Amino acid sequence: MLTGWSRSTIGDKLADVFDPPDALPFAVLYLHALDERTPVADPIFTEALRKHRLRCVAPHGKQCWWSDRICSEFDEKISAEGYLLDVVIPSMQSAWQLGERAVALVGAEMGGQGAIRLAFKHPECFPMAASISGAFDSQDWYGRGTPLDEMYASREHARQDTAILHIDAHQWPSHLWFACSPDDAECYRGNDRLHEKLAALGVPHTCDLDTRAKAGTRYADQMTPAMLAFVATALERESKRLV
Repeated sequence: MLTGWSRSTIGDKLADVFDPPDALPFAVLYLHALDERTPVADPIFTEALRKHRLRCVAPHGKQCWWSDRICSEFDEKISAEGYLLDVVIPSMQSAWQLGERAVALVGAEMGGQGAIRLAFKHPECFPMAASISGAFDSQDWYGRGTPLDEMYASREHARQDTAILHIDAHQWPSHLWFACSPDDAECYRGNDRLHEKLAALGVPHTCDLDTRAKAGTRYADQMTPAMLAFVATALERESKRLV
């Protein structure tokens, strides 16, 4: 665990929390990937948080896909989405006296699609969302032995709950950012499809679907500084808009 991080319990579940002493009145809610790794040991993510003076909460969600369906390995009674909305967000707001629209959703792969989908569903609560290598075609993971197999009756049922099908043509998050390498055979098609859908509807967004990982560099490490810079700017703009 890197300096600045601590492990806490929110509700009855573990979460990693970054709370720098000079933090601005904003926060990032990080949704992890299928590998269940939070940024607690990620020096690049941590340094970017520190640079932009951002707090961060990274709940431990198992392989819940951050959806509004019950995932038994996460919880038998509350969905991951319900936990985020009803437990985590109120906890963050209370602990840090956060104003409205002061939390940005970010994530990678499973968490990336979760962040964007949640923002599409609740843009009034989450006006900022960002994703690296988001698994937007999450139905493609159906039948691979992840909890999706118990959460949805079929691949088609899973597809009907994907982020792209939660886009509202009349209301959307004010600040959207996502990136995926063209070399990512699992996730690129879903990111490209999302970009095309948003462009067709006239929904403003920023995406990078051209950059490839440099030799010897993890793609997520390469893109994290740009993602958190975007988030920091978006949070500041929202705060001024509410004044």
